[in-house]
Amino acid sequence: MNLSQHNQFSSKASQLLSWGHWFTFANIGLALFISLSFLFADSPPTSFMGITYMLVTWLSHTSFIAFLAFVLTIFPLSLVFPYPRHIRGMAAVIATLGASLLTLDAYVYVNLGYHLNSSALPEIISLLWHRLTSSPTLTTLLAGGIVLLILGFQLVVSNFTWHHLARLKQLKFARFASSFLVLCFALSHSIHIWADANLNFDITKQDNVLPLSYPTTAKSLLAKNDLLDIESYKQAHDVRINNQNINYQIPAPLQKCEDYTQQQVDIFVFDTPEQLNNFVAKQDKLYKTEQFLQPTHHGDSLFSLVYGLPSFYKMAILSEQTLPAWQSQRRSVELSGIEKLDFINDRAHSNSAIKIIKGQSNPTPRSEDTHIFAFSLANNSADVVTSSVLYSSDKRISKVDGLIQPSDLIATSVGQYLNCKSVVSQTMLGENLYKKKNDTGVNYSQGVVIAYKKDRITLIDSDGNYKNISAAEGFSIEQSLDIPFLVQSIKKLKTYTQ
Repeated sequence: MNLSQHNQFSSKASQLLSWGHWFTFANIGLALFISLSFLFADSPPTSFMGITYMLVTWLSHTSFIAFLAFVLTIFPLSLVFPYPRHIRGMAAVIATLGASLLTLDAYVYVNLGYHLNSSALPEIISLLWHRLTSSPTLTTLLAGGIVLLILGFQLVVSNFTWHHLARLKQLKFARFASSFLVLCFALSHSIHIWADANLNFDITKQDNVLPLSYPTTAKSLLAKNDLLDIESYKQAHDVRINNQNINYQIPAPLQKCEDYTQQQVDIFVFDTPEQLNNFVAKQDKLYKTEQFLQPTHHGDSLFSLVYGLPSFYKMAILSEQTLPAWQSQRRSVELSGIEKLDFINDRAHSNSAIKIIKGQSNPTPRSEDTHIFAFSLANNSADVVTSSVLYSSDKRISKVDGLIQPSDLIATSVGQYLNCKSVVSQTMLGENLYKKKNDTGVNYSQGVVIAYKKDRITLIDSDGNYKNISAAEGFSIEQSLDIPFLVQSIKKLKTYTQ
C-alpha cells in the first residue's frame, strides 16, 4: 500500500516536473518579449561585436532569470505538493506576478534609466504616482489589462502544456533550445571578459541594461551615456568626458513671458574673500549662507552664473557666441569684467535688468530696491568644487535648505525677480531657489561630472573613477556608487544635447 502510494506520488511529481519545463519555456518566450523594451531604451551598440553581445546576452540572461524563477518557486512546490490542478493554478499566479514585476521594471527603466531597487524607491513611487494622478482611469485600465492579459496567457499555457504533455515530450525542440541557450550564456560571458580586458565600451556599457546583470561602474555609466572619449582612452589610457561634439539645443519655440516684471538684479563677483568682506561691511542688509557650491575653475563658475548651465555646454555656446535666452525676451544682462563673454554686451540695454560685475574692488548697487547677490571666486584648490559664502539681499535665500550653485542665482533672478519662469524651465539647469523642492543637483567642470545629494558630492573624473566627498567639510566619504541617482544626474546634464 505504502509502496503504491509512493509510486503514485513519484509519477505525479515526474509529470509535473516535465510539465514545468514546458511551462518555463513558454514563460521564457514571454520574458524575452517583455525584455525587448530594455534593448530599445538606450542607444544601440554600433559595432558588430556589440550587437552580437546584446543579442546573445538578451537570449541567455533573460532565459536564465526565467529558469531560475522556476527552480526557486514551482519546482520545489511540485515535489512537496504534487497535485496537478493546484500546482498549475499556483504556477500561473506566480508566473503572472513575475512577468508583471518584469513589466514594471521595464517601465521604470525606460523612464528613469535604472531598475527597481530600494535606494531609488522615492523616485520610482513619484514616477508611478505622477502617472496615476495625470490619467487615473487610463492608467488603471492599462495596468489592470496588462496583468489580466498576462494571467490569461499563463492559464492558457498551463492547461495546454498539461493536456498535450505526451505529444510535447516527443518533440526535440526543448533539447536543441536548451543547448542553444547554454551556448549563448557561455558566449556572452566570454565576450564580456574579452571586452573588459580590451576596453571595448560598446560592450561593457551594456552591463546594466538587463535586470540582475553586471553591476554598473562609473566608467561603464559614462560610456553608456556617450560621455567618454573612447578613442583617446584606447590610444593613451587618457579618458576624458566627451563634450567635444556637443550641440546645445533648447526647445523651440520658447514660451514668451508676457507678465514681465521690471526689477533690477546686481550680482557682484569678487576675486578674493577680503574684497567680498569689505563690500559686505558697507551694506546695510545682506544675509549670509555658507552652502554656496561653486567650481574652483573660475571660467566654469562664471559661465554657469551667466547661462544657468554647467560648463558641459561652454564650448558649444562660446564657439557659436549664443546669447542667453532671455536677451531676446527683454531680459537683458550686462557683464563687466568677464572678457570671454563680452559679446553678450552687444545686445545689452542701457539699463539692463541683470548686471554681473566682476573684478571691481568697490562696486555700488544701482539702487536700494536692487536685488543683490555677492560672492568671491574660489581660491586655487586641488578640488574640483568647493563650498564658500554667498551673500544676498533676499533673506529667503539664506534659509534655502541644501546647496546653492552659481546657475541657481541667474535662474532665481530671471524666474523669480523678473517673473519669467518659463524661460528658466526651458533653457537652464539652474533652479529657482524659491521653488527648490529637493536637495540634489548636477554640474560639470574640468572634465568631471559633479552630482550632489544633500551633503554628499559624487565626482566622476576623467578616468571613470569616482569619489564621494562631504560638501560641508570636504572630507572623503567611503560609500559605493548610487547608480540610480547618477543616472538621473547624467540624464539631466544632457538635457540640451542634440
